[in-house]
Amino acid sequence: MPILPKYESFWAFLLIACLIPVLAISVSNLVAPSTSKNPEKSTTYESGIEPMGESWIQFQIRYYMFALVFVIFDVETVFLYPWAMSFDDLGIIAFAEVLVFVIILIIGLIYAWRKGALEWS
Repeated sequence: MPILPKYESFWAFLLIACLIPVLAISVSNLVAPSTSKNPEKSTTYESGIEPMGESWIQFQIRYYMFALVFVIFDVETVFLYPWAMSFDDLGIIAFAEVLVFVIILIIGLIYAWRKGALEWS
């Protein structure tokens, strides 16, 4: 008799989820051609032109801030869509909860706006 019969499928899926990446990387290492130590192959490719300067440049933080604000509001849409589809069944309590959620996001948007995260100069 198994110790935890309810979790047999969970453990099977967990084992499969761990084995698939290991197998994929192993097969890739076996099938991939060997890499040579040629310095020409390890240079940065810039449309056939010799690279100028370093390949690592520092990006400004505003790109990341802009992307972060976008992701936050994109995820908000993902959360609001199921609520909107079942609005009739949920009632006034769910409406109040979503209203609080949207107010918190609006406060965050105002904060980001005042900090200058949305300015592009």
